[in-house]
Amino acid sequence: MPPIRVLIVDDSVLIREVLGELHADREIEIVGIASSAAHGLRLIPSLKPDLVMLDYLLPGMKGNATLAEIRRFNPTVPVIVLSTFTERGSDVKAEVSAGGATDYVTKPALGSRSNEDRQKFREQLILKIKNLCSRPARLRLPMPVVAVAQGCARPQIDIVAIGASTGGPEALTDLIPQFPADFPAPVVIVQHMPAMFTRLLAERLNELTSLVVNEAQEGERLAPGQVWIAPGDYHMIVARRKSEVVLSMNQDATEQGCRPSVDVLFRSVAKTFGAHVLAVVLTGMGADGTSGAQAIWQAGGEVLVQDEASSAIWGMPGRIVAAGLADCVYPLGTMASEVVRRVYARRALPILAQAAVAR
Repeated sequence: MPPIRVLIVDDSVLIREVLGELHADREIEIVGIASSAAHGLRLIPSLKPDLVMLDYLLPGMKGNATLAEIRRFNPTVPVIVLSTFTERGSDVKAEVSAGGATDYVTKPALGSRSNEDRQKFREQLILKIKNLCSRPARLRLPMPVVAVAQGCARPQIDIVAIGASTGGPEALTDLIPQFPADFPAPVVIVQHMPAMFTRLLAERLNELTSLVVNEAQEGERLAPGQVWIAPGDYHMIVARRKSEVVLSMNQDATEQGCRPSVDVLFRSVAKTFGAHVLAVVLTGMGADGTSGAQAIWQAGGEVLVQDEASSAIWGMPGRIVAAGLADCVYPLGTMASEVVRRVYARRALPILAQAAVAR
């Protein structure tokens, strides 16, 4: 199998040096290194890389513009955004967007020469590169058995919980804007992303949807028609406090190597809402979400997952299907309509039940 062809676009000499060391892995070939967006864009048509590693805050061209040009040459090439996540004034919000990039990695400190830091950074990138670019034989998984037989009434959905990782920002920008303005349930989201990018993702989604989207904060009360995204490097849970359900953040140990963790959020919604949960697992690498989906399933809630064909990486949703925990599998294009249909239909059930009794 030929090596994975990688193009590096970064203006930092130190980072280019560290990234250049990736070629020590025999499955990865660095086919080009550019110190500016303009140079990188000139290289893409001729080099035809399998993956681009892009410094999002390059001088001379905004990140959104660079990504748009990359997508013009190749709409599907994976792009890993590299950032120090230091804010350079208010214009950063305009430069950095959740849309367009496939995944995100935090650079090591520019002044650091620590071998341990460099090694950790390389290992993280190598894992992401191989997962995004490898084309292993597709695992044929049995379709899961639907937990509740057709015709059986399921309880009202009082919360929608969503988990996503690699490819998730694009999936969320497709999914969330399709929810109507009067959506009657709160939505809580864990997207594997570093700090700062989660806030920018929330701001981006808030511009695209009629719902109110925010990065979550400690003690916020859940309300219908509002969307909360877990902040980078913090677990997010929901908990009852007297008559209200509120959000809480913590920096407990990572789970499945993740913080925020989908498992942590899913377990908390299962504990707090029981059978009144609708969970959605979108594209993502790894196994985060599987144990949380089991908690929701055991509590009587429902779990929907994105299908393999529309996922950037079918790791998280695929693990849930393999475990027999998915009630249904849908392509991204129909996921929003299925979520909306379930949420609204369940609210009609009490009326329908009363009508049936009257007859």
